[in-house]
Amino acid sequence: MHQYSKNGQELNTFNCSAAVYSCATSQGGNYVFAGDSSSSIYCFAQDQKRLWKLGTGCGSALSMQFYDQKLYIVTTNGSLACIDATEEAIQAAQAGQIPETKQVKVPQDLKIQTLSNTLESTNNHQSGIIVECVKIGSKLKIRVISPNYNPDWFVQFPRNIREEGAKYIVESIEEATQGGFYRAYGEIKKLIG
Repeated sequence: MHQYSKNGQELNTFNCSAAVYSCATSQGGNYVFAGDSSSSIYCFAQDQKRLWKLGTGCGSALSMQFYDQKLYIVTTNGSLACIDATEEAIQAAQAGQIPETKQVKVPQDLKIQTLSNTLESTNNHQSGIIVECVKIGSKLKIRVISPNYNPDWFVQFPRNIREEGAKYIVESIEEATQGGFYRAYGEIKKLIG
């Protein structure tokens, strides 16, 4: 597996036993994680040293994201798994101390909430942060137009409510931990007038 900087410069090469399907980096880049086609997950130090290789027990990791000291994976059998990726857990795994897995099942009577394309609207420009939907090529993207935000960064925003030229009010905008884009949080309203 090869690691590249955002400008395309190769930084490191990490040796895995099979084809890599997914990867993630810890905040700060101290650890690099990979999931291969043989249902294994790897943890590497930044110096390319393999710290551990573990079987997932639930398929190959097709998607992987590091967030808040945890590694989240979605696997080939449809599982969503959360792996403790704290410094202590990484050291324990190196020493062969692996915690027992816990399986959490969705309750049978759980009511599923469907996404709605209908938004509440407002004409109050002061009730939150203003974002705008713009078409770039064939894609609809969201940018913050309120002051004090980077106008070149896009916003992670629900796709089902994007409408070219529309403006929205969101409760909160925060920079993603990996930088380079924002995330919208809280209630979203369509701005009119």
